[in-house]
Amino acid sequence: MSTAPQILTKRLCLRAHCERDHSSATEIWQHPDVYAFITGSPLSPQDVWMRLLRYGGLWDMLGYGYWALEERETGKYIGQLGFADFKRGLVGFDGHYPEAGWVIHPDAAGKGYATEGMQAACNWLDAQPDRARSFCIISPGNQASVNVAQKLDYGFVLDTTFGTEKTGVYFRDSGSLS
Repeated sequence: MSTAPQILTKRLCLRAHCERDHSSATEIWQHPDVYAFITGSPLSPQDVWMRLLRYGGLWDMLGYGYWALEERETGKYIGQLGFADFKRGLVGFDGHYPEAGWVIHPDAAGKGYATEGMQAACNWLDAQPDRARSFCIISPGNQASVNVAQKLDYGFVLDTTFGTEKTGVYFRDSGSLS
C-alpha cells in the first residue's frame, strides 16, 4: 500500500490526509470563494469525506495523489493539493498525464502557499519515473489559479469543456522548475 510521502517546505508540511482533516476540509469546501470555480456549489460533509477517501485511494492505485497542506508554524490544515487521474473525458484532449490541482482556505490565500506547496509537489513528481508531463484545468475567470499555474510553468494549451462548462487546459513539462 502506498501513502503520500511527507514533504516539508520553509512554511508548509505536505502530508497524507487523515480523519481529523474532515471538519477543516468541509469548512474549505463550503466557502463560496472555493467552490465558485470548482464545483459551483458547496460540498456536503459526506461529499468532502468521499473526497478525502479518494485522495488516499489515488496513492494506492496510482502512486501519486493529493496531500493535506498544513502551516508548519501552527499545524493548521489550510488546504489540499497534488495530482490525480480523474478520467474527466475532456473534449478534444487525451488527459493521460497526472492532473495537478490545489485548493487553499480563503484565510490562507494570497500568501503564496499554493505556489510553495505545488512547487514541492511538482519537484516530487519530477523525480518519479515516467512522469514527463502534467496538466491542470482552470475555469475562466479564476485568475488566482492562472497566476499559480504560470508561476509553476504551466502554459495554456487549449480551451475545452468539462461537462457543460468551458475550461482551460495548461501543461507543464517535467523539470521546468528551477
